[in-house]
Amino acid sequence: MEQLDWIILTITLLFIVVYGVYKTKGSKNVQEYILGNKETNWWTVGLSVMATQASAITFLSTPGQAYHDGMGFVQFYFGLPLAMVVICYTFIPIFHRLKVFTAYEYLEQRFDLKTRSFASVIFLIQRGLGTGFTIYAPAIILSTILGWNLNLLIIIIGILVIIYTTSGGTKAVNVTQKQQMFVIMSGMFITFYLILHYLPNEMTLSNAMHIAGANDKMKVLDFSFDPETRYTFWSGIAGGFFLFLAYFGTDQSQVGRYLSGKSDRESQMGLIMNGFLKVPMQFFILLTGVMVFVFFQFNPVPLHFNPNNKSIVENSKYASQYHDLERQLDQLSEDKKEYNLLYIDHLNQNYDNPILRSELVALAGKERDLRDQAKDLINKADSKAETNDKDYVFIHFILNYLPHGLVGLLLAVIISAAMSSSASGLTALASTTTIDIYRRNISGEKSEKHFVNATQYFTILWGIIAILFACVSALFENLIQLVNIIGSVFYGTVLGIFLVGFYIKYIKANAMFWSAVVSQTTVILIYYFAIHIQPSGEEKLGYLWLNFIGALLTIILGTLIQLFSSKEIKA
Repeated sequence: MEQLDWIILTITLLFIVVYGVYKTKGSKNVQEYILGNKETNWWTVGLSVMATQASAITFLSTPGQAYHDGMGFVQFYFGLPLAMVVICYTFIPIFHRLKVFTAYEYLEQRFDLKTRSFASVIFLIQRGLGTGFTIYAPAIILSTILGWNLNLLIIIIGILVIIYTTSGGTKAVNVTQKQQMFVIMSGMFITFYLILHYLPNEMTLSNAMHIAGANDKMKVLDFSFDPETRYTFWSGIAGGFFLFLAYFGTDQSQVGRYLSGKSDRESQMGLIMNGFLKVPMQFFILLTGVMVFVFFQFNPVPLHFNPNNKSIVENSKYASQYHDLERQLDQLSEDKKEYNLLYIDHLNQNYDNPILRSELVALAGKERDLRDQAKDLINKADSKAETNDKDYVFIHFILNYLPHGLVGLLLAVIISAAMSSSASGLTALASTTTIDIYRRNISGEKSEKHFVNATQYFTILWGIIAILFACVSALFENLIQLVNIIGSVFYGTVLGIFLVGFYIKYIKANAMFWSAVVSQTTVILIYYFAIHIQPSGEEKLGYLWLNFIGALLTIILGTLIQLFSSKEIKA
């Protein structure tokens, strides 16, 4: 990084923090601190909802996901617009009518205190883990690529978030997320333009899409019913729908965003805005990753994108074998460039040459084989090394090919995204702890100022916990998938509780509580045995289905327990 990059990075981050503190300090009561005094307009609600979900993991991992596996990941989001409609017409009117601070307050009114507390604790566990990962993810990658101290970087990001979140609460989160989304999307659009600019002169966007298609990167839809396939149209519509219904409808980090809306209509319009824009945004980010893939068809590409792993194998007895693979890849890269240029020439003559397409597929297969051999060597050098390098693809491109100044802006994009999602997480954790745990169980009358102070203290506490968790985390899987796996394990049960509360009045408190406990335990066991410990690495069940299973199981068990309970009472 050059001095210009450091200047842009520092100014961007400090502006966001200082502006957030300046605009929002001095909340007088709990409503102002937790709900932003319900003064947020619809487009701020929409941007805040999008920024909360669009963590740094989105902008680091999603392009790498597309680089390796193509556009199919976009199917994960197909259920989101449907979930937005259901939340707008069911969840929002109920939450606003009851004047709740958190989603879980409703559960005590509908069921009882233990059901409310159970759902709150599930939320605190999964969001606490998730917030730690949103800080850890960019820190581990930036520290690896740039040589920065990992724990120091985690602490810096965490402290920046804690400063303005503690100062202004929900209003500070909403205010800063507008700036963060502007920085994020500006950086991504500029990057996409530059990738196209760096491609050969005779190449059009259409040509680039053809090259990506020849390498099986443009397959968006998969209509198969194979449960072992992670991303299909059906898992996106069904599993994705339940995941997003749970995330946006029951996760306080999102519920808190639209509870701060001026009215039902403002909150609903904000969520509809998210429903309209989220899928195209993810499509664009994935397409950026695909264009990075096309870029590397004409430029030198590393054998392995994680420099840490490369250093490990180069300092082992397998160094010569690894360098031999690098030489083979260099020669293969020259062949790829030659054949791709020929393919472009034919495309410009309106002829999609099937022979050249076949050759490109064959070369791609040889490249995958070389990369697999490199991963084997890395594993031999260090059996604990994580050889999945998807998360390092985009940052490698940023640091090695973008002009100075823009590098600083893109690093600000990554850190801003980490800050925005972490801030929402901390606000939600603190408000849930204050409202659903502390205030509900404390004895005696306390002032509004007391609960504002308590929420600030809990914000700092959860910030410290998230930082500590991030400092001891270990990187595994592709990060964008890891965060969604954590959500899928926990969200289904909580969603089931809310769906029963809204739609099935027959089921009462005790039946709901015990069905939730059994359902959550079952989902954890299913995840452990069907996904986590599979020796081959091939899942018996795509993790998105856990959302559907958790919600459905909670509803069915609740119905059965209530049925048997009613029979016993009659007997």
